[in-house]
Amino acid sequence: MKTIEMTRILLAAGLGLGLGCGVALGQSAGQDMKDAGHDTKAATVDTGHATKTTTKRVYHKTKHVTKKAYHKTAEGTKTAAHRTENSGDALAGKPEGH
Repeated sequence: MKTIEMTRILLAAGLGLGLGCGVALGQSAGQDMKDAGHDTKAATVDTGHATKTTTKRVYHKTKHVTKKAYHKTAEGTKTAAHRTENSGDALAGKPEGH
């Protein structure tokens, strides 16, 4: 009889531990899914911030380079116009600077 009682106790303890672990693992899996969702959200937010920062930087750099190109072109146009004016004077026989 003692063997049967001991078997029952061990069987009950084994089932209790097994079911308890199963419930704990089920809760752990659910929490893992929640954590994965939070991690995905955080990564998405970080990517959004990086994209915004990079877009601003590229915009400002393009704006700067465009202004620089504009000023260089304007300067070159003035120089070319001045040279053309002087070459016309030289062809006409006028002295430079008038």
